[in-house]
Amino acid sequence: MKATFQKYILNFKQASGTSRGILRTKETFFLFISDESSEGVGECGLFRALSIDDRPDYEEKLQWLCENINSEKDELLSELKEFPSIQFGLEQALLSLKNSNKFELFPSEFTKGNASIPINGLIWMGSEQFMHQQIKEKLESGFTTIKMKIGAIDFDTELALLKSIRKEYNANEIELRVDANGAFDPKQALDKLKRLSYYELHSIEQPIKQGQWQEMAQLCEDTPLPIALDEELIGVFDVTKKEELLLTVKPQFIILKPSLVGGFVGSNEWIALSKKQDIDYWITSALESNIGLNAIAQYTYNLDVVMPQGLGTGGLFTNNFDSPLEVINGALHYNNSKNWNFNLK
Repeated sequence: MKATFQKYILNFKQASGTSRGILRTKETFFLFISDESSEGVGECGLFRALSIDDRPDYEEKLQWLCENINSEKDELLSELKEFPSIQFGLEQALLSLKNSNKFELFPSEFTKGNASIPINGLIWMGSEQFMHQQIKEKLESGFTTIKMKIGAIDFDTELALLKSIRKEYNANEIELRVDANGAFDPKQALDKLKRLSYYELHSIEQPIKQGQWQEMAQLCEDTPLPIALDEELIGVFDVTKKEELLLTVKPQFIILKPSLVGGFVGSNEWIALSKKQDIDYWITSALESNIGLNAIAQYTYNLDVVMPQGLGTGGLFTNNFDSPLEVINGALHYNNSKNWNFNLK
């Protein structure tokens, strides 16, 4: 086998706000593996300032992988342990290589176009008017679950937005999730969670910064609304450490981003551990192109998930690749009448 990689810059249609700042572009890498008869592709979805593998030697490690691609898969994955997005790209590319359709990694009723995956509609941070506009558009598009980024604008303004939704839609009509991306001060977090809980939220993601296990454990014990760990899982590589984290914090949910937690193998480890402790989970993309999103969606469908997943990011970029993935009425579909146009030029 031979392997090469190529960098690609995804451009946002409009600047997207998070509590970590404004996103205008997203850097990613594509890994190509070929043999005598076919070629496979995988996306190494590096996320600057968030991925644990945002390191100066990232491309050097990709080059190492290309030079050692004929080593055993388990050996490669072990060597790439501290580079979860490269692990994930390798898993995708190997599956892509062995299938007759390189974009069909996990054949299923989803890839046949006979089933869909429920997803949440994502509301980005911005002015009150901008966030209201997004909420209106998502509801008109048929979403019944909305995830709102909070923590960057005035908290009372964010509460007012939630209040305005609840005036029109009760919790049975619209499920509301919020994502703080670690924006709350631990000393003020519980009070904020109490104020948020008035609006009957499904959950809040990562209320305080990761790494504060005891503070997060106390929050999860006292919280009036379910807490989902997200960034908290990043950089926890060892299975024993993963189990220790879940036993210590005891969250209500965990959120798995395969590009950030070591691909399918890493996600499967977290799922197995969470099931042992009756902790539920959902899968979220991490601003990959449609190549990575396609892989995550196919994997997610085979988990027999029921609750809405976080897979609605395919339409964010001006230079994404045409694919069969499409969002209709709050669900992700695989429309086989649409062709792939994967062109890096």
